Amino acid sequence: MSSSLSHTLRRLWAREKFTYGIRVFIALAGSMALCWYLDRIAFVIPLFLGCIASALAESDDHWRGRLQALLVTVACFAATACAVQLLFPLPWLFGIGLAVAAFAMTLLGGIGERYAAVAQATLILAIYTAIGLEHRGGSLGSFWQEPLLLISGAAWYGLLGVIWSALFSQQPVQQALARVFVELGAYLRLKASLFEPLRQLDVEGKRLLLAQQNGRVVSALNMAKEIILNRMSRKRSGQKTNRYLKLYFIAQDIHERASSSHYPYNSLAEAFFHSDVMFRCGRLLSQQGKACQALGRAIRMRQPFDYNDNSQAMADLDASVTYLREQNNPAWRRLLRSLAALAGNLGTLERKLASASNPDALADEQDSALLDRSPQNLKDAFERLRQHISPTSLVFRHAVRLSIALAAGYCLLHWVHPQQGYWILLTTLFVCRPSYGATRLRLVQRVGGTVLGLVLGWALISLFPDPLLQSLFAVVAGVTFFINRVDRYTLATTAMTLVVMLCFNQVSDAYALFWPRLVDTAFGTLIAGLAVFFILPDWQGRKLNQVLANTLSCNSRYLLQIMQQYESGARDDLSYRLARRNAHNADAALSTTLSNMLMEPGHFRKDAETGFRFLVLSHTLLSYLSGLGAHRESLADDASDALHERAAAHISTTLDSIAASLQNNLPVAVHDDADQSLAEELEQLPDEMDEGHRLVQVQLGLICRQLAPLRTLVAHLQKQPEAAKAA
Repeated sequence: MSSSLSHTLRRLWAREKFTYGIRVFIALAGSMALCWYLDRIAFVIPLFLGCIASALAESDDHWRGRLQALLVTVACFAATACAVQLLFPLPWLFGIGLAVAAFAMTLLGGIGERYAAVAQATLILAIYTAIGLEHRGGSLGSFWQEPLLLISGAAWYGLLGVIWSALFSQQPVQQALARVFVELGAYLRLKASLFEPLRQLDVEGKRLLLAQQNGRVVSALNMAKEIILNRMSRKRSGQKTNRYLKLYFIAQDIHERASSSHYPYNSLAEAFFHSDVMFRCGRLLSQQGKACQALGRAIRMRQPFDYNDNSQAMADLDASVTYLREQNNPAWRRLLRSLAALAGNLGTLERKLASASNPDALADEQDSALLDRSPQNLKDAFERLRQHISPTSLVFRHAVRLSIALAAGYCLLHWVHPQQGYWILLTTLFVCRPSYGATRLRLVQRVGGTVLGLVLGWALISLFPDPLLQSLFAVVAGVTFFINRVDRYTLATTAMTLVVMLCFNQVSDAYALFWPRLVDTAFGTLIAGLAVFFILPDWQGRKLNQVLANTLSCNSRYLLQIMQQYESGARDDLSYRLARRNAHNADAALSTTLSNMLMEPGHFRKDAETGFRFLVLSHTLLSYLSGLGAHRESLADDASDALHERAAAHISTTLDSIAASLQNNLPVAVHDDADQSLAEELEQLPDEMDEGHRLVQVQLGLICRQLAPLRTLVAHLQKQPEAAKAA
């Protein structure tokens, strides 16, 4: 019984949301307990709001970095709260100041994610201050009371975060790496379904799902890299961080090999339909996916990873390939070589997973540097800010949109004079997102969560009139808000509405808040919806050409880096890893853009179907590139080298040319005889060619065959706007 309880607690402790919830619970419960102890229950609202604002500004870092960020955050909060106190009695100045602050803060957020978090939280705290003043009937009372309470709440939560980071500095790294391997495992298991020996298999549909899952893998890898990078800065990395860095590099290698393709799987399944070889490939890949997810759980639980290798499954696969080779079927000769490359790739995956059992035993990478994309000094920060001061910048457009929306909400507030009117501004600030699709989703979630929260709050206050019990409910609701605010916003809004009602009921009548909260939420969401639709809207379809162009350009640079490695030998240096990561990031960005397009009005998503077909094609292209990258090694001079160099140059130039045409909206030639002739030349494989050069030539031929479909899709995409204009 005790062992089972210990295991359950350990599993809970390993969960990111659980540990985050504990920290939030300590902050909110401590604030509530202090107010009850001092018999100043009215202080609980600004203290809670300060804690919430500080938590929203929080970013993961080493404790020293968190302490520095906390000092900056508290300084911003103090200046903002005092400014609101001064300008609150002057409506015109307050409205202008709010609009200017919204524009400036949003623009500053373009410098980096940390700046964006602090800027957003500062705007939220400004409105929280106004809500507190309005609740007191506009009476300033003691000038320092509201700012001090808000800043005290923010400092209290921030201090908890610093202490927590110092005590458990490696926990975020473990959780981030665990997420990477879990997502990688899901990718491998999904890809295993492509090997099912079925004649009517929906390959395109499965590749689309695979591309979308690849986006989740890339997102997890990027998050893990940033967290590890924070621990490595200023030479503070230790043995544990180095161990996690090696696991991160193992994940990158697995990702490259997992995303690689050596031949169209439907052709292999058709050719070897009466053999079990494709089933064995799929089963082995599925087992490796399960092993990846088991590794993720072991990292999260801080337990040793005991890899149960698939040596028997690997031996059975090799036996199947050997049996097929012994049939001496001339039609299978080329396919068997690709099948052997696939089996070799699966064998390397086995060794990579086995090495994860003891990453400390691995040799250090020749180049273990990670690219830090954050600004390194004031000059870098200013340069980033300057780049966003343009109507073409998405950050600039969102800054204009948000400032106008808040100004409109403030005017509506004074025109209608609703009760608790500053909730209109807060709702607008939370709902108004950079894209229409995200705003539309947030709008529905905000309204639904508010209605649920009000009904549940009314029920709890009626059933449990004891103030102490209501305080406990408020703390629990606050914790629920934080652990769900990213991925379950409806539930998070329900919880926050409960916090507001229960806290206000401690100092006044919460029933009086019911209808104002509902009406103000409706006003705020309406303003946000209209703003994102009419004010410099960022329709995803309008920038689809740019996203497609970036995908092709990144694939071109990735190809050139791979071919360089075939000359110099495999070396995971920063330039190679950066080209590989940029190609996968571009693929993930395309998937995200298309998903957002589906939430836009019908006219603006007319290119979505073509875009998804392009996503399947581009991800297939990336898979062939990954296959080329997975087997890179220094090859001896061969007569085919000139052909390979010419092919790589042609593919790279073609991809860049199509990208430039998309970027500048220029027509693309649907047919190019050079593509066809080069592909046919690459498919002529002499029997005396060694396996290394043969694999390079096969992969280049597969990549070359993707150029014609890409041209056709791009030409089709460019004709659609012309047809719309003609109509």
